Amino acid sequence: MFEFAWPWIFVLLPLPWLMRLVLPVADSGEPALKVSFLADLEGLARRRARANLPAWRQQAPFLLLWLFLLIAAARPQWLGEPLPIASSGRDLLVAVDVSGSMDFPDMQWNDEDVSRLSLVQHLLGDFLESRDGDRVGLILFGSQAYLQAPLTFDRRTVRVWLDEARIGIAGKNTAIGDAIGLALKRLRMRPAQSRVLILVTDGANNGGEIDPLTAARLAASEGVKIYPIGIGADPEESGATALLGTNPTLDLDEPALKAIADVTGGRYFRARDGKELQAIKDTLDQLEPVTQQPTQARPAQALYQWPLTFALLLSILLVARVLWPDNPLQRLFTKELYLQSPLPDWRDRLKRLRLRRRR
Repeated sequence: MFEFAWPWIFVLLPLPWLMRLVLPVADSGEPALKVSFLADLEGLARRRARANLPAWRQQAPFLLLWLFLLIAAARPQWLGEPLPIASSGRDLLVAVDVSGSMDFPDMQWNDEDVSRLSLVQHLLGDFLESRDGDRVGLILFGSQAYLQAPLTFDRRTVRVWLDEARIGIAGKNTAIGDAIGLALKRLRMRPAQSRVLILVTDGANNGGEIDPLTAARLAASEGVKIYPIGIGADPEESGATALLGTNPTLDLDEPALKAIADVTGGRYFRARDGKELQAIKDTLDQLEPVTQQPTQARPAQALYQWPLTFALLLSILLVARVLWPDNPLQRLFTKELYLQSPLPDWRDRLKRLRLRRRR
């Protein structure tokens, strides 16, 4: 089915003529008639032949050009048949800590040392992309919490935004309470028993304005389950040290994360390496979906490029008519006009002038 996404654009159709009525006539500063040589006089005769066209025929190309532009701006599209969308009914937000400590390279993946954020991007990216039927979203938090991706079925795009996350993009501190509060704000309007928050952090709450446990109690009252994941190798098992000689894993507040999980009915996970995080991903994949009313969507194919192309071609022809008035296409277009115009009288007069000059 064909339709315009923004049909109200067509109310602008009379805009050029309204502007012509309101704005003053432009003054070119040149004389209305300039005759210096006979060649100029011949050109004037040809222009006069075109000027004898009716007003509506002179304005028709510009009206057509304006109409093509409006059609393109109205976003024409072809809607296909409604297709069912697999929907489990689960709304899943992932809040990822991007504070400075997440850059610490104490995680193992494929026998290589990688940073904590790199491992989270790899494994949780796979987890998000595999959540077929779920709405997924992404929150990045440091000193403040930001919604990077709202709840959407476009899991591929959410993964791309997770892969593009950088250390320190939200500040160097860790505002766990603010991240939970932002997630609650986005999830509270969704259906009950389908709200899940996966919270990934390697530290303790040392920023923001909301206490994490208070935010967790509010989340529990709204039916939001929180699954915290504490990431980072054990200090005694990691030979790496931070710039100041300490391992940032010492800052991990496991008791607080366990309390958040207990209050909301979730479960706390500890990821000390890539294998444990992979096991956590597999466990989260087993979350039971909640049945909801199935949804449908109609695929839309944009068609704006066609009227836009026609407008461009017509603009080129109009410019060519002004810059090269004697081009073959113009002669072909105006051949009939020459026959119907008073050009023979002008040509007779020009011949008489030439004869007089020879005498």
